Amino acid sequence: MDTALAKAWVAAAADAVSDEAEGLSRLDAAIGDGDHGTNMDRGLTAARAAVDGLEADGPGPVLVKTGMTMISRVGGASGPLYGTLLRTAGKRLEGPEAGVADLAAALRAGLEAVQKMGAAKPGDKTLVDALAPAVEELEKAAGQGAPLSEAAEAAATAAEQGAQATVPLQARKGRASYLGERSIGHEDPGAASSALLMRALAGVARA
Repeated sequence: MDTALAKAWVAAAADAVSDEAEGLSRLDAAIGDGDHGTNMDRGLTAARAAVDGLEADGPGPVLVKTGMTMISRVGGASGPLYGTLLRTAGKRLEGPEAGVADLAAALRAGLEAVQKMGAAKPGDKTLVDALAPAVEELEKAAGQGAPLSEAAEAAATAAEQGAQATVPLQARKGRASYLGERSIGHEDPGAASSALLMRALAGVARA
């Protein structure tokens, strides 16, 4: 991953979330405030504009800028969580290019920062349920020497499966946890948007 690919990822993520904003908000309406899609769309649209003209010497600064923009522009818990994920990952990426192992390690650091912030673990019905398996697949692919296109595809598939797996879970963190058993039967919107981000990465890595 170089600067251009990192910028392309942000743009693709912004497009994906914009296309699915209404659906994400519907998911959120069932177990949250109902504004997840709107908030994520606003944040990623702003992030795409912020990084478009950014003079960066590698993917790290692109992700840091994206994370900072998400924190400043996205309301609720999503801004701090996604902002922390991307900013932390970006700070781990040094140099003009990042390989699969570099990206896996960076996203692992971002995931750990998110988990520390929200005290969430897999099974709590949060974005962690999509991100954790995605990072695991990236790490596995890195160990096998797979190219980014294959690694990102495996990560996207794992994220999508992880998001779907939140449907039968009872939420244990965030606003949805207040619903208790009534949160069962609904896909977590944060997991859904995380899967969109990983699918966007797979798309640009394949191009």
